[in-house]
Amino acid sequence: MTAQIILASASPRRRELLDQIAVRYEVCPVDIDETPKIAEPPLIYVQRVAAEKSAACAAITGVSKPILAADTAVILNGNILGKPINRDQGLSMLRQLSGTTHHVFSAISVRGSQHEEAVSITEVSFRKLSEAEIAAYWETGEPDDKAGAYAIQGLGSIFVKTITGSFSGVMGLPLYETAELLAKQGIEILR
Repeated sequence: MTAQIILASASPRRRELLDQIAVRYEVCPVDIDETPKIAEPPLIYVQRVAAEKSAACAAITGVSKPILAADTAVILNGNILGKPINRDQGLSMLRQLSGTTHHVFSAISVRGSQHEEAVSITEVSFRKLSEAEIAAYWETGEPDDKAGAYAIQGLGSIFVKTITGSFSGVMGLPLYETAELLAKQGIEILR
């Protein structure tokens, strides 16, 4: 079947979520600098990065189909916890999240006949984690490429005491907001 959109991401989680809602897509990952700017607020950061991803994809492919891009960041006490660059940073992130409540910001950018954006903000509370759990979790390999060094859809789910907001947003693509933005581009789900 013909793709309905272009997904500007190589994320297997975003592909899984689009498959879940039966949106047909072709993948065109882009490589942009995702470094936060000095004193850039987390909300502005995720919106900027998602928009830059969709713009970079549009520059490569043209805009023959709507382009969907997203960015997700874990925010603790106003600080962005990105993907850990090594074991020490990953363990540090998990220690920081232990016994606390953080937020996950997921921004979506859809570029087609017009540019539309949305942001999902979800509150996630972790139970207190032991050093042994933190080390064992890191050794599974799951936290390697995840914002905040955990995956809510995987083993990291055992750390989550409560969640208020979008589960799919924490995974990296809030489906409610995504479906709304795609509908504005003429892509309706379940019709």
